[in-house]
Amino acid sequence: MMDKGEWETPLGRVKIDEKLAEKIFKASGLIDIDEDAHRSEHSIEVQLPFLQYIYGSGFKFIPICMGIQDLELSRKLGADLGTGLKDVNAVLIASSDLSHYVPQATAAELDKLVINAALSLNEEKLQSYVLSEGITMCGYGPVSTILVASKILGAREGELLSYKTSGDITGDYSAVVGYSAIAISR
Repeated sequence: MMDKGEWETPLGRVKIDEKLAEKIFKASGLIDIDEDAHRSEHSIEVQLPFLQYIYGSGFKFIPICMGIQDLELSRKLGADLGTGLKDVNAVLIASSDLSHYVPQATAAELDKLVINAALSLNEEKLQSYVLSEGITMCGYGPVSTILVASKILGAREGELLSYKTSGDITGDYSAVVGYSAIAISR
């Protein structure tokens, strides 16, 4: 986690919520403060401009990335976040691709498994599918973490907003990457 400073995109600067970051850090036995962990990671920097487009500069954020993504750590971090955000007006975002470089039909079949697990807020099933089916979803830990935190914060269901693959843009369906947008709400 980065706990201080700001990030800059072409749309401007966004400050880190230092007080909330400190609260979450103190509540968690897992989180390390490590600015360098974000240097090679791109998932947050891809999402930040969308938030800036929607909210302008009227928000703060806390960047957290995960190296170890197993179920136990995802559940512990999710519980820490859920507890730390109990009385906070916050949006939780996890960013991940789904299947990588498989035919369209294979991607649709495999991605449906993890999408359905996410829609039912079932982090155990999601991770089980990723591991048993060899799904190349790169951020299954962060997604699992958000599912756990969301349940603690009162989430009841997920809603699939969109599912697409890279083939929908390029027209090449022989080796696609899957993407979905899922909203989880109370």
